[in-house]
Amino acid sequence: MMDESIKKSYEEWEKQTESLIKKYPEEGNFKTTWSDEVKRLYTPLDVGDYSQIGFPGEFPYTRGVQNTMYRGKLWTMRQYAGFGTAEESNKRYKYLLEQGQSGLSIAFDLPTQIGYDSDDPHSLGEVGKVGVAIDSLADMETLFDGIPLDKVSTSMTINATASILLAMYIAVGEKQGVKRDKLRGTIQNDILKEYIARGTYIYPPKPSMRIINNIFEFCSKEMPLWNTISVSGYHIREAGANAVQEVAFTIADGIEYVKTAIEAGLDPNVFGKRLSFFFASHNNLLEEVAKFRAARRMWAKIMKERFNVKDPDALKLRFHTQTSGSTLTAQQPENNIIRVTIQALAAVLGGTQSLHTNSMDEALSLPTEDSVRIALRTQQIIAYESGVAKTVDPLGGSYYVEALTDEIERRAFDYIKRIDEIGGMINAIESGYVQQEISNSAYEYQKAVESKEQIIVGVNDFVIEEKNPRKTLKIDDALEIKQIEKLRSMKSKRDNDAVREKLENLERAARTSENLMYPIIDAVKVYATVGEISNTLRKVFGEYKESVIF
Repeated sequence: MMDESIKKSYEEWEKQTESLIKKYPEEGNFKTTWSDEVKRLYTPLDVGDYSQIGFPGEFPYTRGVQNTMYRGKLWTMRQYAGFGTAEESNKRYKYLLEQGQSGLSIAFDLPTQIGYDSDDPHSLGEVGKVGVAIDSLADMETLFDGIPLDKVSTSMTINATASILLAMYIAVGEKQGVKRDKLRGTIQNDILKEYIARGTYIYPPKPSMRIINNIFEFCSKEMPLWNTISVSGYHIREAGANAVQEVAFTIADGIEYVKTAIEAGLDPNVFGKRLSFFFASHNNLLEEVAKFRAARRMWAKIMKERFNVKDPDALKLRFHTQTSGSTLTAQQPENNIIRVTIQALAAVLGGTQSLHTNSMDEALSLPTEDSVRIALRTQQIIAYESGVAKTVDPLGGSYYVEALTDEIERRAFDYIKRIDEIGGMINAIESGYVQQEISNSAYEYQKAVESKEQIIVGVNDFVIEEKNPRKTLKIDDALEIKQIEKLRSMKSKRDNDAVREKLENLERAARTSENLMYPIIDAVKVYATVGEISNTLRKVFGEYKESVIF
């Protein structure tokens, strides 16, 4: 009876509204990022079964993975940083910790990400440019000099060489007297999204998945506090995916990792507790909130129903969020402060466990200290002044947010069904299906910008002439020379016979089914380099060549 009454009242309101629209026409873009029309008004008629909304800390976790959420503990404020040499980055980390940052997030340069040393010809011009250059344990020791690893949680955005950087982190911890079972943090370690969206892969998918499984197995035994993977939708979204595709393809990657781990004999009730996710947060505030809620609910259902997981902690989707780099503009960069604030607010309202806020000048260069501080202060103001952390899931029950949550879930599950029909995410990637879907979405968005259906303030509307040169952070080219000299000096002083022996042991292990983490740790401890270890594995596994998608 209640629904019938609401329906009748709604229909009467709609008729009245339609007559008013003739006098006052509606103007603007009223579409979701996946091109559905947004209804003029949402009512209880648009909200599904309340059991699917539920309570925070309880299945299906739509409203959050903890009962009290931020009333008990705020999200981790984790500013992503790294540039130049280890010495330079160490100074930035100490500055951020002094400013109130609660966790470190390490950016590595491109050569480190794809397994080349700084003195390799492939590295020319890229050393220290988009992150810190790490060639050996000596650099890692410098990077964390004066930073006690038993006091901080560290996230490392590293994928193809994740096993090597994790091994170095373990070795640094041991030198500080911190046992590996006390280390806290996350490695991204999500190679599938590299094939989809980012490109910092080395080996083909199957050996890459073997290395990931080795990390899962190793950490489940040796590093109970470490998050072994951060399944990343961020780069998928930045490549042009819409909100539904970000959720669908990220969760499909997660399904593939769980399947592979189970096939290797690992228990999802155990390793499932150390899985985490990484999402982007874009400008459409309410759509983003719904996206995070839908992803959490979907993952809980998948782990429970598809993988028969019993442990509640292994059902919970915990995630890190980064505000969107692709939405930031070089034009009127101060506007990016507002964009980042909206995006950060969406992440908090959506229940994130940790957050990085981009700096206003990142469309121009690596951020300056001043802009990084403003980005961090954005989080702190949301946490301590806005009031949104006072209650759990404050937008829960919003007719629009709940309807969007349901719609994103439905559409994302449709994508997952299609991927299952193709034979899983690896087949979907190798066939180009996922890349093509993202490409189509990016094309449609760009058309909307160029036609002004989608307004970008300062870019295609509200444009001004800008004359003032802006202070940006520049990486001194001399840092590359310094890094190469340091690397060569280290190689001349180490025990090169021991290095050869450990690399030979690693190659033998790679040709068997042995867990590779142990010989990699042995190799980094004698100061074998990222490039030497990666090249040893290249000899066994080969390199991946990307399919061309048109």
